[in-house]
Amino acid sequence: MKAFWNERYSQDEYVYGIKPNEYVKQQIKKIKPGTIFFPAEGEGRNAVYAAQLGWVVSAFDQSESAKDKAMKLAHVKKVVLDYQIHDILELDAYKNDSFDAIALVFVHLPQEIRIPFHKRLIELLKPGGTLIIEAFRQEQLEKTSGGPKLKELLMTREMLETDFSNLTIVELVEIETHLDEGAYHVGDASVIRLTGIKS
Repeated sequence: MKAFWNERYSQDEYVYGIKPNEYVKQQIKKIKPGTIFFPAEGEGRNAVYAAQLGWVVSAFDQSESAKDKAMKLAHVKKVVLDYQIHDILELDAYKNDSFDAIALVFVHLPQEIRIPFHKRLIELLKPGGTLIIEAFRQEQLEKTSGGPKLKELLMTREMLETDFSNLTIVELVEIETHLDEGAYHVGDASVIRLTGIKS
């Protein structure tokens, strides 16, 4: 998968655009800026936006091409990012109870990786910290606006309720929306959105 993402992100244009995800934008504006973590952040659109709001931003991706573009965007926008390169489960560099917020945007993983990854994210949140997720639902298979083409990689309400059962769920909604996020997320989409608080 690393080769796939390096190839995709090596294009000159920002393939998912440079504007933040709308749900992330909506939710982090409600929170006093502190420390925020963007796993599998790609080209940096969400991380750079958060930094512009005054957040101290950490992010990672497995793709070197993604990091290069994220750092270019950060330079243009005159913000600082701590952006690392490593695989999805290599999170030992981050300490438990480190982040006031974590935002996970369209990160789709097989179950054997997703469950321990989601568990680790909860550990990294500070007590009282906020988790924000937007992902494609299984109904997205019928649409051409982005996302994986394997049903088992797409999210359901039950998956998120189970994975994050020890958070206080503020919002968990399944909606139809319209995406306009670069070349690969365009059109009507079936998504699920979660905001939860760690006790």
